[in-house]
Amino acid sequence: MEPYQTNPKWILRNRLSIHPTPEEAAEAVGFVPEKISAGTGRFGVHFAPSVLGKAMGMELLAIDTGAVRVVILPDRGMGIWKCEVDGIEFGWHSPVDGPVHPSLVPTQDSSGIGWLEGFDELLVRCGMQSNGAPEFHPNGTVKYPLHGRIANLPATYLDVSVDVENGILDVVGTVKESRFLVYSLELQTRYRFRVGSSVIEVVDTVTNPLTSSTQMQMLYHINVGQPVVQAGTSVHAAFKTLCPRDARAADGIDGWDRCNGPTPGYAEQVYFMGSACDSTKWSESLLASEDRTKGLAVHFDTRTLPYLNLWKNTAAMEDGYVVGLEPATNFPNPRGFEEKQKRVVSLAGGESRVFRLKLQPMVNAQDVQQSIDRIGQLQPNNAEVHRTPLKDWCNT
Repeated sequence: MEPYQTNPKWILRNRLSIHPTPEEAAEAVGFVPEKISAGTGRFGVHFAPSVLGKAMGMELLAIDTGAVRVVILPDRGMGIWKCEVDGIEFGWHSPVDGPVHPSLVPTQDSSGIGWLEGFDELLVRCGMQSNGAPEFHPNGTVKYPLHGRIANLPATYLDVSVDVENGILDVVGTVKESRFLVYSLELQTRYRFRVGSSVIEVVDTVTNPLTSSTQMQMLYHINVGQPVVQAGTSVHAAFKTLCPRDARAADGIDGWDRCNGPTPGYAEQVYFMGSACDSTKWSESLLASEDRTKGLAVHFDTRTLPYLNLWKNTAAMEDGYVVGLEPATNFPNPRGFEEKQKRVVSLAGGESRVFRLKLQPMVNAQDVQQSIDRIGQLQPNNAEVHRTPLKDWCNT
């Protein structure tokens, strides 16, 4: 697979342009893509700096397969901002109105929740040293901030490669999270797109480049709002065990798999699941609109992502109406609690761990029903649904 070199000057100009010309600014806002013929169709690729609002100075990469248009954020841990299929948007409308440049996100804020000032992506990684609720030292200072640091670190390497014969486009980025004398973790993420397909394939390889061992966590916060999520939207997931995170979630256990319409004053509900899988160790979860004509399926490899977290935040639209499907190495409790339960990943010096998942946006009833059927086949008859939090799963 050869690196994409259709117009290297164009890529270089946009990467290095700190003060874009009016023509460059118009191009960045308009996302006018270059076209690359591949397989039986063409890819659209556009890489340009943002010149607007809190995103100013960030670089945005747009990929169009002919079936889906995806906007990737190399400066925000290689997250995915939004995607669109047949005019239907997959993502959500956050009150923070992003994307937000990482320099404007106070991840080490004394509250421990400064991360929320940048949160508005479809897919945002949480990790890598920690991925859950904030944790504090005895003196009150932040030990591990909410959802970790990776989402607010820029890629140090980015490459777009095209296999013209087979109609495949790969976006590869490297993000490093480190603290001298403490730890170092390197993420290489690969997004794979196929011409004419709406499926987004993700392969993340996390490496400990040091000689000493370290520990890590990873969680994929995949967030969807309207029009997919609405009153009556259903949640489908294959699980062996399900339990509410706290008393608030326990109150809604009978309707854990149904979504409300926008509800002012709604307080979030979170459910933890031990995932069921097929013979290849893959599992699947789905958000399906009430009429089952739209949905987002998340496929994930349970060999390294054994858990699924469901986050329901069906508040008023103005407050951030959103539901999240979150494959993870653990549950998003404070890291200290997860360490005690042995839900952290240990990496020896030089060791790597690979995480695989796929996002499948759907805009027709047939695809949605096929996903529902696949999940139904994975679901064991003896699955446990707990009505109250499990003491070794929930930090309550």
